[in-house]
Amino acid sequence: MKGSIVAGGILVTTAIFGIGLYYSQVYAYYDPIEVNSPAAVVFATTFGGASEDILAEDFEGIDANTSPIKYRSCFKTPLSQAMMTETFIPHEAPTPLTAPSWFDCFDAKTLEADIESGAAMAFMGTENIVYGIDRVLAVYADGRAFAWHQINACGATVFEGEPAPEGCPPAPAINAGQ
Repeated sequence: MKGSIVAGGILVTTAIFGIGLYYSQVYAYYDPIEVNSPAAVVFATTFGGASEDILAEDFEGIDANTSPIKYRSCFKTPLSQAMMTETFIPHEAPTPLTAPSWFDCFDAKTLEADIESGAAMAFMGTENIVYGIDRVLAVYADGRAFAWHQINACGATVFEGEPAPEGCPPAPAINAGQ
């Protein structure tokens, strides 16, 4: 009988830990982005290299301070795809990252398929918004737009412990013990 009590205790502890882990991954660290905060201003990079804020309406966004790639946003823009392709740098390898299921305006799988089919067009939002992380925008012809953060080639190399590749900005110094 004592073995069943111990086994039951282990199962209850495991269940509590699992629920806590699930909650922390899906809900705990995300915060909504306030519409009037600087994080709600949407920028795109022009062919001249300037960062220009674009009109964004009905903004919804989430972010977390635990990881620079947890940013996701949904908004509408009156800018046409034609105007954007003449003004802003297209993103060469957009890969929308999955958002938590409760942030239902952002569907990464549909967005990725639409970018591949040409229904949505991706643009460089802000390169190295944090070292090695780009903000990427995707815009549909009807004005629906989305933004997310993704690791760029410089970040992917440096985060693996390698030196920054040629053409990348210098990697930030990491101070051990601070």
